[in-house]
Amino acid sequence: MTDLFSPLTLGDITTANRILMAPLTRCRAERDHVPTALMAEYYAQRASAGLIIAEATMILPGNSAFWHEPGIYSDEQIQGWRLVTDAVHHAGGKIALQIWHGGRACHPDLNDGAIPVAPSAIAISNEEVHTPKGKQAYTLPRALLDEEIPAIVEGFAQAARNALAAGFDMVEIHGANGYLLDEFLRDGSNLRTGPYGGSRENRARLLFETVAAVCDAIGADKVGIRLSPLNSFNDMRDSDPIHLLGWLADRLNAYGLAYLHVIRADFYGRQTGDVLSVARQNFQGALIANMGYSPEEAKNAVASGQIDAIAFGTAFLANPDLPARIYRHRSLNVPDSATFYTAGAKGYTDYPSLEKI
Repeated sequence: MTDLFSPLTLGDITTANRILMAPLTRCRAERDHVPTALMAEYYAQRASAGLIIAEATMILPGNSAFWHEPGIYSDEQIQGWRLVTDAVHHAGGKIALQIWHGGRACHPDLNDGAIPVAPSAIAISNEEVHTPKGKQAYTLPRALLDEEIPAIVEGFAQAARNALAAGFDMVEIHGANGYLLDEFLRDGSNLRTGPYGGSRENRARLLFETVAAVCDAIGADKVGIRLSPLNSFNDMRDSDPIHLLGWLADRLNAYGLAYLHVIRADFYGRQTGDVLSVARQNFQGALIANMGYSPEEAKNAVASGQIDAIAFGTAFLANPDLPARIYRHRSLNVPDSATFYTAGAKGYTDYPSLEKI
């Protein structure tokens, strides 16, 4: 019987287990979005994950949505990430980089006054963004021109090349959680006309162009993608999320991706539905699920064949040795949400492992 500790083939890598680390924005990069030695320590502590999927990382300058998040577009950033990947590999782990454009979730105060871009000029409402001036409301984005889109697609492709130059084993395209690719996909945020708006096929055009470009750049066996059809985070919605995911999952088969990573629920509980069964029915490759899994539920989901692996988020944040704790049926450290996006080691690299208890 397949269990959480069985190896799993994801493209051209084989993981030691099926307990993966989900991408978690932690805002510990330095000036100019350069990864740090502290980040290398953090990720190396968690190298027992089958695969670490590192945090959302800027593909291009001028699209910061979290202030101190990392980038992958400069030589200095590539060298900073090399510290991280070397540390993880030295500890016996494997690591992917999530490549990302923040879209309308960016803010002028984080980007030298630049107005955010989006499929349509619709601001995120009822949420706030962290900036150097404190929490602020999101601003009205401008709609991207069709002729601006190829540069973004190439930005994703170059980010993938840079990720491999930095030593990552693979990349994950961030098509989830209300950022640029997801904004184009869903009809609640994409009201444009023309080749990138209107029909489902047109709304997905940017996603598929990005997938094709990234696969061409580094090989499909080094590429995964994350989707969140139900998630209303960042003021997102779609009129038919279940059928959208099923259609996307089927279309993605043509690219030979290493995996499809699906967030199974809505952070706020506004939209519900069984997206994993639809994904499993339509996607022929490895399926990774995320959001709210207990170790017991994760074990049962993998054993039943519903999914191939679980990406744990805050559980991995607070438990650097999560696979060992699950294997030994030990209790888990409780994450401190007050330190999720703060600076320094507190709530970042100071969570105890079993050997230190």
